[in-house]
Amino acid sequence: MTRFALTIEFDGRPFMGWQRQPHGPSVQQAIEEAIARIVPEQPAVYAAGRTDAGVHAYGMRAHVDIARAITPFRLMEALNALLRPAPVAILSCEIAPDDWHARFSCVARHYEYRIINRRAPLTVERGLAWRVPALLDSQAMAAGAARLIGRHDFTTFRSAHCQADSPLRTLDRLEVTREGDVIRIAASARSFLHHQVRSMVGCLALVGEGKWQPDDMAAALDARDRAALGLNAPPDGLFFVRADYR
Repeated sequence: MTRFALTIEFDGRPFMGWQRQPHGPSVQQAIEEAIARIVPEQPAVYAAGRTDAGVHAYGMRAHVDIARAITPFRLMEALNALLRPAPVAILSCEIAPDDWHARFSCVARHYEYRIINRRAPLTVERGLAWRVPALLDSQAMAAGAARLIGRHDFTTFRSAHCQADSPLRTLDRLEVTREGDVIRIAASARSFLHHQVRSMVGCLALVGEGKWQPDDMAAALDARDRAALGLNAPPDGLFFVRADYR
């Protein structure tokens, strides 16, 4: 049995998310069905994160155990051929130690959220960014983001359907940068709660519009109540960038 580590890029628009769902297609299902056409054992694929419907990935990490003798290059080439025309690509494939786990060995996860701040509708970027027509103050957003850095109870920024045992998380990075009409929000942590990034981004947009002040981010955090959430950003602009391992 050989454990293969995969790096995966995907456009999340056609999928219900990473994880298999009974009510629609998923990225995990697409990859597992492709593997089942290569090897007879139909192994499961485990990923570093479980992205929501409509969320994308530049470099999702995953692993799969395969009994058949096959080189990483041949496996990658076969998967990419069989995955077409689904918007999923295996960027790299390598042999991993037996005790390496894409999810449990991960020490940091990095996301990026893209806002396009303009009045004109999106064309090329439709589904790949969140268009906010009202002018956003990115410096105020950055000040609001700084209020959330550190270890906190993120109940306010947690989905009501989140299955995590604890709302405590350590947010290592939440940075807001602007270049022209594009605002990027980079978030890094060992792990995130369900909808945490989208919830933080939605409230930061309120700060950018002047509807909230930067200190309102801290007040929402301290409330530890989902009812204190101002806005949950749509999935369109969210990308899983990479996962870090020791």
